[in-house]
Amino acid sequence: MGMAPLASRGGAAKVRRCWQDRLPHLVTRGVLYLVLLILSGLFILPLFWMVTSALKRPDELYVFPPVWIPSPPQWGNFCRAVTFFPFLKYLGNTLYITVPVVIGTVVTGSFVAYGFSRLDWVWRDKVFSLVLATMMLPYPVTMVPLYLLWRRFGLIGIDTPLRGFGPLIIPAYFGGGAFNIFLFRQFLMTIPTELSEAARIDGCSEFRIYRQIILPLAKPVMATVSLFTFLGGWNDFLGPLIYLNSIEQYTLALGLRDFQGQYSVTADLMMAASTVVTLPIILLFFLAQRTFIQGIALTGIKA
Repeated sequence: MGMAPLASRGGAAKVRRCWQDRLPHLVTRGVLYLVLLILSGLFILPLFWMVTSALKRPDELYVFPPVWIPSPPQWGNFCRAVTFFPFLKYLGNTLYITVPVVIGTVVTGSFVAYGFSRLDWVWRDKVFSLVLATMMLPYPVTMVPLYLLWRRFGLIGIDTPLRGFGPLIIPAYFGGGAFNIFLFRQFLMTIPTELSEAARIDGCSEFRIYRQIILPLAKPVMATVSLFTFLGGWNDFLGPLIYLNSIEQYTLALGLRDFQGQYSVTADLMMAASTVVTLPIILLFFLAQRTFIQGIALTGIKA
């Protein structure tokens, strides 16, 4: 009869020790989650303010204390904003640039990375280091020489080939950028070399190995590079500002700037136009989120 109370006291002591051991870990995780929640809120706040401002009346924009939730929401601001400037034309110009750039970057970037990761040749690592070194060059250093080069080629102006978008599209088909090559190379290094060796024994050429074996396995990093490239092309302001000299060529980034400077619009319409331009990027990220995160995680496994 005396053994039961002893057993219960022993079990209670074990439970207390377990909680004492786990308590510091739980407190640490709780603090970490709280910090991450606060930081996430700080990052989301500008986006939230932009969307809510797009739904406000003009008299609600500059009041204090600020109106966080407009009542009632002015959904008509979005229609008014996209009719103030040729939104569809600017959207078409943006896609006309961005889609070919994404295709060219993925194709040429993966092809160059295949040579750096799957083929053994003299000075391979030294050349790869030289390619990475180009990332250290700030764009203002090469901006003027590149402009003079493209003007010498006769590719600046709406009456030139590719409607003047050549300087923004053609570079994607000559390597795809050092950062994208780096991402592709890091991912391809994780693919077992035995697959390529078995294919060579069966008589496959290097191009066939690249096309039929490597590319199907590289879908995560292809999605990652595609998303990065699409984001860069969609949000690019400086490139179109330098090379596009006609309003008929404007992209959405230039269109927003022109919309702000040329028309006497209130902040609610400006926020509505900004929300419309930002929305496709957000939707694209959520649709490709799983593949994007997988590609980011796998590109850093093997150096």
